[in-house]
Amino acid sequence: MKPIITIDFVSDIACPWCAVGFGNLSQAMAQLEIVVDFKVHFRAFQLNPHMPPGGQDAMEHLTQKYGLSLEQVKTNQAQIRARALEAGFKFHPDGRKRVYNTFNSHRLLYWAANECDLEKQATLKKELLNTYFVLAVSLDDEKNVLDAVVRAGLDKARAAEILASDEFTAEVKAEEEFYKNLGIQSVPSLILNEEYLLQGAQEPESLISAFEQLIK
Repeated sequence: MKPIITIDFVSDIACPWCAVGFGNLSQAMAQLEIVVDFKVHFRAFQLNPHMPPGGQDAMEHLTQKYGLSLEQVKTNQAQIRARALEAGFKFHPDGRKRVYNTFNSHRLLYWAANECDLEKQATLKKELLNTYFVLAVSLDDEKNVLDAVVRAGLDKARAAEILASDEFTAEVKAEEEFYKNLGIQSVPSLILNEEYLLQGAQEPESLISAFEQLIK
């Protein structure tokens, strides 16, 4: 029987480095899937929990949040696009237009994990990241989010029912609070076997090294 490595992947849809981390993790796991079984659970974290409906212009948000010039932000974004491409995400060349509140996306991810399975959750996570960074469309537009649900092969009607209600609101808030109380302040953060913490968008080689240490 192959050893099992559990991974709690704490992240946000609105985080480009989380997309990079997702892609790098997928590449690393693919190289070890013959010898290891991975159980990946995507956990909720919001970078902008107080963002109002309609969001904020992305460049305005990034310059204000990080105290950078517009040119510095554009340079950083170009570097992230290059890293994302290596990780398997072809970000939109014009970048994301606005920054949105992602709570509803996290409710759907919670649903996917708990009413479907973790593989379906991972597929939905990828499609939501594609919605925001590759298609560069609004996460506030329910149609765009439901399109991601359909691409992930999940039940559109059930997802729409969740979005129209407050289902999984308490559960997602509790999950966010749990990981904040563990000291998670930045994403992506990966917790291996509920014990070892890796932070940032680690390169596939670094992840493989960490996994190999766990199965020695």
